[in-house]
Amino acid sequence: MKAAILDGIVLGLQFGLLGAGLTLVYGLGGVLNLAYGQLAVLAAVVVSLTLDGARAGAAVTLGLVTAGAVSLVLDLTLMRPVYHLRGERRVLLGLLLLLGVAFIIDGLLVWRYPSQSLSLRIGGDPVPILGVNMRTGSLLASAIAIAAGGLLFVFFRFFTLGQAVRSVIQDEEGSRLCGVNPAVVRSFIFGLSGVLAGLVAVTRSMTSPVTVSAGVDLTILALIVAVVGGLGSVPGAFLAGVLLGIVNTVSAFYIGSYVTTIILLAAAALTIVIRPAGLLGHSR
Repeated sequence: MKAAILDGIVLGLQFGLLGAGLTLVYGLGGVLNLAYGQLAVLAAVVVSLTLDGARAGAAVTLGLVTAGAVSLVLDLTLMRPVYHLRGERRVLLGLLLLLGVAFIIDGLLVWRYPSQSLSLRIGGDPVPILGVNMRTGSLLASAIAIAAGGLLFVFFRFFTLGQAVRSVIQDEEGSRLCGVNPAVVRSFIFGLSGVLAGLVAVTRSMTSPVTVSAGVDLTILALIVAVVGGLGSVPGAFLAGVLLGIVNTVSAFYIGSYVTTIILLAAAALTIVIRPAGLLGHSR
């Protein structure tokens, strides 16, 4: 049981990182990025292909930059007409366009690299944590996720650009009157979300392989985490990620992995009924 909980925390930190990028984009633009998981897989494929002729650090950097650059291009091109709309029309058009992007990325990767996967093997002896031997890869992945979460907290709390992001999330019109350009802020966050997606692929590959077909599953997990944590709330994403990670591993341990996704979906549905804004979210 103790081992399952610790594994759940490791998985939950990855879930939190996964939900953070998705929830930021929704908080700023009111758009759910259904290509988010595919961006993570794209980064994983780039890292995997580059590892053959480069050091791990350079390969990982290239993967993160690729995912961030593709996200930025999507914001500067495909998403521009979406931002001109309001309410349900913006949400629906964004869903349709980004779903199309997801299909395109999925199709290209499966066609070109059908058997490609990323698995970063981290050497070292297991480390005892509370009497449980934890793999070095799991601990490193957790440390990276915690560090990324801490950097996001510091950025949004103490940096001018981070405060501008928060102001746009809270009141776009008011932030514009204060001299903040919402379009620039959205572009920055869209690019940052791509980098976070790539970081998810890297950390996840330290504990289990990231395959070309993993995009849909990653997107579904990101949506569940973002909904439970509260769309637009990064702390909520990490809190929900850890809770759902523990639920995931404990249910897999006692019931079986084949029902874990159903349990996670049930948790998301229950959250919507009890607290529609999510654990730490605010009503829009």
